[in-house]
Amino acid sequence: MNRCLTIKLVYVAQRNKTPMNYAALTLPLTRIAVSAGAAIMKIYNDVPLAKLKNDGSPVTAADEAAEKIILTGLMEHAPKIPVVSEEHEASHCMKVPKRFFLVDPLDGTKEFLKHDGSGSFTVNIALIEEGVPVLGVVYAPALDRLFAGTVDGGATETVKGVCSSVSIRAVPPSGPVAVASCSHRDNQTDEWLDKHEICNTVSIGSSLKFCLLACGEADIYPRFGPTMEWDTAAGDAVLRAAGGLVSTPDNRPFLYGKPAFRNGPFIAQGHAQAQ
Repeated sequence: MNRCLTIKLVYVAQRNKTPMNYAALTLPLTRIAVSAGAAIMKIYNDVPLAKLKNDGSPVTAADEAAEKIILTGLMEHAPKIPVVSEEHEASHCMKVPKRFFLVDPLDGTKEFLKHDGSGSFTVNIALIEEGVPVLGVVYAPALDRLFAGTVDGGATETVKGVCSSVSIRAVPPSGPVAVASCSHRDNQTDEWLDKHEICNTVSIGSSLKFCLLACGEADIYPRFGPTMEWDTAAGDAVLRAAGGLVSTPDNRPFLYGKPAFRNGPFIAQGHAQAQ
């Protein structure tokens, strides 16, 4: 039987010290992400406008509508687990708990605003335990691609209602394919790719970069430019569930709950072992 069809429908929030049934939590989180995605698409189809936050990054009504849906849903299904969300600035100052959600209600806002038909923006929901992403849901509403993964249950992709297991691939004979940011690619990334003689690249926005590795459409994602933890946690969880790895460029573990929830450089990979 398809693993996606066997997920339990009931989840009872547990205390941080209690082992959690990640599979049981995955289904309500995917439903929350899909609902948030539907709200995003209503605004996207009206050609949205943006305003700038204090840090200079854009925010739209879609970010705010999606966040409201996600926070309400998480309060219903997991009320005892704290939430750190991009648009909820007060959450950025909390003392990092052992177990918490990291949420980006609209990852890839710049791609969202381009309205170029690429659809490379996502809803990201991740569960972090002891610094490790143990559950992740990534939904690309414009593409209707839904990725989910848990540390103990593998990863899946659902496209137009059809769910299947996904996993990283062996590097093809033609060499590894790298994914890079559409809006934030930098010289350091290009230098790293040149150093490792990786010529084949795919540019895409948002956490879909992790998901392309997870489902075997690419092999490695080097990132040296700035990111926040809510940008990466859900895709990171999906990739790890699919058999991949995320580490620092010097091969140390890549963990969450860092100061100000800010990431340093990282290398996300499937079977590609270019370090």
